[in-house]
Amino acid sequence: MRWDNFRTSSNVEDRRGMGMPGRAGGLGIGTVVVLGLIGWALGIDPRLLIGGAEMVAGGGSGYEQSPGRQGVPEDEMGRFASAVLGNTEDVWGTVLPQQVNRQYNPPKLVLFSGATRSGCGGAQSAMGPFYCPLDQTVYIDLSFFQEMQSRFRAGGDFAYAYVLAHEVGHHVENELGILPRIQERQRQVGQTEANQLSVRVELMADCLAGVWAHHSNQRWQSLEQGDIAEALAAAEAIGDDRLQRQSQGRVVPDSFTHGSSEQRMRWLTTGLRTGQVEACDTFRANRL
Repeated sequence: MRWDNFRTSSNVEDRRGMGMPGRAGGLGIGTVVVLGLIGWALGIDPRLLIGGAEMVAGGGSGYEQSPGRQGVPEDEMGRFASAVLGNTEDVWGTVLPQQVNRQYNPPKLVLFSGATRSGCGGAQSAMGPFYCPLDQTVYIDLSFFQEMQSRFRAGGDFAYAYVLAHEVGHHVENELGILPRIQERQRQVGQTEANQLSVRVELMADCLAGVWAHHSNQRWQSLEQGDIAEALAAAEAIGDDRLQRQSQGRVVPDSFTHGSSEQRMRWLTTGLRTGQVEACDTFRANRL
């Protein structure tokens, strides 16, 4: 992937190296890690378990996060993340007004190591990258990219960019008013239907990541041979069915929260092929 010519974003806060707090959101680190592992094993979003435990424990009173360094990081992976974020800003700043007649307000990106605080509660590396709609921020411990390579055998710069673009895709969903509506609906329904809604949200974000890559390649010729295969391998590796089969030896579709490997690859491909936000409407799709 050619990213050296991307504009780097100034919407980056680097909290790495600030130390790992003893508590996150009122929970001990050991508790958060255990909940994260349970979530992955059962196919449940770890943030749901951690968030519920935080409420029982008394909210986020245990730790306050100091502001991190602002601006473009000096290390290569930090610059890479900042450049990909900057490119998503340039793409969505054009695509969103053109296709859906909405101005784009870019998210913030927080880089952290170990643990940090977010507007949605405590964040741990074990939770993986995530987007918090309450503070409109993407959170990532960049060591996740190493885990992709070692645990999922899914590495490569475009695969890593896909992960970041997927989280930015959630911000686009938030900009379109989709996330608040879905979260309200999830509070009104049972767990199985709430999971199904989550799958649609996640697959739409996969598709929107593809839309970003489509337009980035058109304007900056950013994709190189093998890049798409890298991203599809990553999408396949983190499908709910594959993760469940690896962790518990069986697949429980009703507990899916992100979609199967086949679904994630297909919706990413849809965005890559069409470059159209409308093509990513998983809520009107007859087939997920």
